[in-house]
Amino acid sequence: MKARIKFSKTGSMRFIGHLDVMRYFQKAFRRADIHMSYSQGFSPHQLMSFTSPLGIGLSSDAEYLDIVLEDSDASDVMVERINEVMNDEIRVLGFTKLNEETKPSMSVLAACDYMIAVKPERESEFSEGILTNDLLDKFLSREHIEIIKKTKRSEKLVDIKENIYHAATDMKTFSSLTGKDYGELSIDTDYYKPVLYCQLTAGSIVNIKPELLMEAICSYMDVPFDILDYQIHRMEMYADADGKKGEIHTLTSETPCRLVSMSEYGKAD
Repeated sequence: MKARIKFSKTGSMRFIGHLDVMRYFQKAFRRADIHMSYSQGFSPHQLMSFTSPLGIGLSSDAEYLDIVLEDSDASDVMVERINEVMNDEIRVLGFTKLNEETKPSMSVLAACDYMIAVKPERESEFSEGILTNDLLDKFLSREHIEIIKKTKRSEKLVDIKENIYHAATDMKTFSSLTGKDYGELSIDTDYYKPVLYCQLTAGSIVNIKPELLMEAICSYMDVPFDILDYQIHRMEMYADADGKKGEIHTLTSETPCRLVSMSEYGKAD
């Protein structure tokens, strides 16, 4: 049977890379006596895949892991069993049983929600209160929002305007835009001062990182940008309920994307 695990990654664990997180879960499943399914062949391994590995240094309340099981207890029991063998900085928040025909979450990822906060120990001209919703609206109303996107092999100028679905400077406004209640975040917002909440295109075809948007905003405001001044926290991931392989539907497309929380996408009846 297929299942999807939602987990948080905070504190010092945000500096642990993807491969180590994968090994961490493999060992946790063994300690919790979770009956995982294994691949066939000379080197069997647990059948699991992550939706979108988190970058080093980023924290999150919405990481997703797809697994295949031989059998399973009730969802709340599975959450409790796994958390009993986990540390306090990676916690399972949800366990969802999936329909067998459900596609892997990594192949249907369409958007992500982020919070961007200023680190108090970093001296920055960009402090809390400089960016307002009115200024942000003016920034987003421009015909083009261009930024240099760097990869390992090249750099190119890209227009990210249509890939910015929603943005606001406070949680209340952002929640009203996305229609989602995020509850209490695991990040300390008294220590890290939030300056921006945003929902951006994500996935294997087009993936807009929140630091690109923050860099564009700083350029617009004529404020120096240093990624080390900010803490980025992922709040949610979404699939496009009407998405097709190889296609990207944005909110402004002829066929707009219909975002569904990854916790709900493919959920068994």
